[in-house]
Amino acid sequence: MHPEKSDYKSGFVAIMGKPNAGKSTLMNLLVGERLAVTHSKAQTTRHKLYGIVSEKNFQIIYIDTPGIITPAYPLQTAMMEAVKVARADADLIIWVVDVKDLVLLPWVDEHYTKKPIILVLNKVDLVTANQLNVAIAYWRNHKPGVAIVPISALKKENIDLLLQQIIEQLPNHPPYYPEETLTDKPERFFVQEIIREKILDQYRQEIPYSVEVVIDHFKETDHLIKIRSIIHVERSTQKGIIIGQKGDALTKLGIAAREALERFFQKQIFLALHIKVTPNWRKSRWLLKKFGYPAKKN
Repeated sequence: MHPEKSDYKSGFVAIMGKPNAGKSTLMNLLVGERLAVTHSKAQTTRHKLYGIVSEKNFQIIYIDTPGIITPAYPLQTAMMEAVKVARADADLIIWVVDVKDLVLLPWVDEHYTKKPIILVLNKVDLVTANQLNVAIAYWRNHKPGVAIVPISALKKENIDLLLQQIIEQLPNHPPYYPEETLTDKPERFFVQEIIREKILDQYRQEIPYSVEVVIDHFKETDHLIKIRSIIHVERSTQKGIIIGQKGDALTKLGIAAREALERFFQKQIFLALHIKVTPNWRKSRWLLKKFGYPAKKN
């Protein structure tokens, strides 16, 4: 790397949009690593997450963000605070839209006028050529001058074109992170996210959204990582559902999470899962801060 070169480019690129637009899938693809949790269930992402790509002439710090919603309780408010922080930090905004979602973007109009935007129309593999043309015409009409890139993150279509657009709009700046840095998060964060992803896989309805995963113990040796995790739920009935009849559901969850963690760390994992009832944790600003969520700024 050559930080001293005046033509070196480096910047923060926030990936933003509504829930289920494909933001996390896109970031994983751009980074080349599976950092962010992806799922068909909405509101999968809770925290902002950096994915860092370093090349000879540029460094891109992608920021994955929670899907933008109108918050209904303090957890969702904290999630939207993470979006605001990402928006403030960004040199460039990638706004990801489901190609079928022809709805104006008030956040762009209100907040992003001084920052470049790339409007990404995702999931083009699910529409006809005519439907795609209609969507492009709609956005060109409503957002003149904004770069539009149609892609399929799932099918990896047009990703090279998007990357080219991103690099072109990066500011000239030395790299912010050492070349080998992949993310801003510690290993414990990814353990929490992997366990939460398996909860999303296994349980339905309200359960995944009522759960917070906290790593209580993490000790690594050359060949083994010992992990103890606390799964916080809001009600005793939710605890019963997670444990299941005779503990079958919790055993299944533990096996799935352990196998995923072993793939991630490439080491043997000893995983202990404990369920704790923490009433109304999603509404407790003190607990949300303790769990690592940003506080609302006045």
